[in-house]
Amino acid sequence: MAQDNLKGILEKSRKEAEERDAERRALKAGVPYLNLLTQPIETDALELLSEEKARKAQVAAIEKKGDRAVLVAFDPKAPKAKAIIEELQKKGLKLKIFTVSLASLNRAWTFYKYVIKKTGPITGRIDVDKERVEGLIKKLVQLGIIKEEIENFDFKKFPTAQILEIILAGALANRASDIHFEPARTAVKIRYRIDGDLHDVLETLKPVIYSHLASRIKLLSNLKLNVRDEAQDGRFTIGLGKKEIEIRVAVAPSEFGEVIVMRILDPDAINLSLADLGLRQDDLKIIEAELKRPNGMILNTGPTGSGKTTTLYAFLKHKSSPDIKIITIEDPIEYHVEGIEQTQVDPEANYTFANGLKSLMRQDPDVILIGEVRDKETAEIAIQAALTGHLVFSTVHANQAAGAIPRLIDLGVKPTSIGPALNLIIAQRLVKRLCENCKTIDKSAEQIKSRLEKLVKALPERVAKKDYGKITVFKPRGCKKCGDSGYQGRIAIYELLQVTKEIEKLMNVQAGEIEIQEFALKEGMVTMQQDGLLKVASGITTLEEVEKLTGLINL
Repeated sequence: MAQDNLKGILEKSRKEAEERDAERRALKAGVPYLNLLTQPIETDALELLSEEKARKAQVAAIEKKGDRAVLVAFDPKAPKAKAIIEELQKKGLKLKIFTVSLASLNRAWTFYKYVIKKTGPITGRIDVDKERVEGLIKKLVQLGIIKEEIENFDFKKFPTAQILEIILAGALANRASDIHFEPARTAVKIRYRIDGDLHDVLETLKPVIYSHLASRIKLLSNLKLNVRDEAQDGRFTIGLGKKEIEIRVAVAPSEFGEVIVMRILDPDAINLSLADLGLRQDDLKIIEAELKRPNGMILNTGPTGSGKTTTLYAFLKHKSSPDIKIITIEDPIEYHVEGIEQTQVDPEANYTFANGLKSLMRQDPDVILIGEVRDKETAEIAIQAALTGHLVFSTVHANQAAGAIPRLIDLGVKPTSIGPALNLIIAQRLVKRLCENCKTIDKSAEQIKSRLEKLVKALPERVAKKDYGKITVFKPRGCKKCGDSGYQGRIAIYELLQVTKEIEKLMNVQAGEIEIQEFALKEGMVTMQQDGLLKVASGITTLEEVEKLTGLINL
């Protein structure tokens, strides 16, 4: 223990000495000094230089706004660095140059792994034939067809890359969010997660073929091929013409081989406006009004996979404008959004949510997105940011909107600080949409229909009850278009809790979740379950789906 403490002290001293040296060199060169260890690094700016060129010249471009860019260098007067400066200036860029330490540069260079490469077929990227893959996507619209395609594939004649292409194209054709490879004793199972549920694609993939497939996936994801007894995480990009699809890969050891899960991050999945989110008109008006406010905090709650990221990105896009500065701190950056500065949590460089947020505050942002409020320090800085003129978006773990308040108090935040900072709390889940091509009227649901009519009448005045004048309850049937499931896609159900003066008073006396929930309902809040039932009344989803996500329904 004492030896570990000594190592820590020595390492800290070494880093401090390195930064002091950089400060001395900066003074000598007449170029200002900068410490990048807690500085946001823009991946768009890194793209100004290839990683190879940046490392050779010991420089990095870390920020870009229009024709202005920030370049950092170990020695701005060195010949290779000067050549880079001249090259960028010839391209019409106005540069602000800083001197940095080698540790700072190393941190900046680590962010190249998040840069979408645009040249050549290299590790970390598949540049596929757009027409061929689009042809496969049109063909592989059913899981049975994908199974046949894999079973009939000639592994001796064609390379492993092509079978991976079929699996990926099939996933895209069926709107899968994840691909699972699950080895058993004699074969490997392939499954897709579609609309939140896992579906078997193939259960008989031979282990020898899977071995080649796993190596191909690991090679693309920059993972170690010879490591099979440890978990590894990586990612790669599929270049589909102008469209870039990110694949996040998680590999873990199991009894019969490595389990691989591939998360598909299709940019089209988050390319939604506020109107596309599935909000009722009365809730949409509340959101639009809250987004017009210059400061305060909007918290989103819900489990993993409930669509929180999609909702918050829609908020960012709605706010995005050349007049304001938006910065995010995420873990990880799942989707790259144009016009927004996105930074990645990096524990090795001590760039945590808390430290990163402190750094972001020095960048004078108008809007901040924090991937998650996990601890007291992050929560307190976020609340302080909301109180000092910034609009803050974040997530917190809670089952319903009212639960976010006790959660913040449990983290150690003073109740008197929460109320003035918090504008709105959202809770959400994703329910499956009925397939518009095959949904049928549920003639046995007359009793449910009459109860839904009573529910609509009892809802707050702000809900447009005229929209639910003629209620028809539908049920799934199944067709080729939806893969015989009866459902196609998902839609969010929401619960919005506006923080009023009365709610703030309840916070100050540390009221419990149930008390806050009951008061919010008296003030006119519509619960997630009620929103889901309104979507049943609109023929969008089913009672079973709402009950599965929100619990027992008492109509």
